[in-house]
Amino acid sequence: MPTVVKINGSPTKRSKTGILIDAIGDSITRIIPMKSHTISLSDVGHEIMCGLSRPDISAAGELLLQLAEQADVLVIGTPVYRASYTGLLKHYFDLIDRDIMRGRKAIICATGANLMHSLVLEHQLRPLMGFFSIQTTASAIYATSDQFTDGAVSNPTLIDDIERGAEELCRLFGASRAASNTLMGQ
Repeated sequence: MPTVVKINGSPTKRSKTGILIDAIGDSITRIIPMKSHTISLSDVGHEIMCGLSRPDISAAGELLLQLAEQADVLVIGTPVYRASYTGLLKHYFDLIDRDIMRGRKAIICATGANLMHSLVLEHQLRPLMGFFSIQTTASAIYATSDQFTDGAVSNPTLIDDIERGAEELCRLFGASRAASNTLMGQ
């Protein structure tokens, strides 16, 4: 069964970013059944941040890196923090094996105070994915605080954006899987 790994770069527990990546992941798994894992860096960041290089991190941190490296599909989210993605997310990706990530499929998302911060998706997060040769959806999803109510996505436009992004990601993944099966003669 394919695997989706949701990476929440927020340093805050119960964050809007976490709510957003969960909503995106749920939408993806409704379209294509997948095993789902969440890496919430607010909970496990200490396993990654304990070392400056991969050999220096904990055994649990190594497993968290391998989880993303073995994923078929990624949902990568961050709050906008000082005009960029969080340091936690950056350090996590600093330790990821660049070559292993080549060709992975991902959707990127962010949360922030206002729409001006949405530029982080195109000017910060998408180039980071490009460095790893991770193929991202055309749509990137950005949400502000007023689009959530009682711990859930409540804005109809955001809900539509999530559905569209999930459909794009599933098309990317499905096309990639079909091409791989054709090359392998299946």
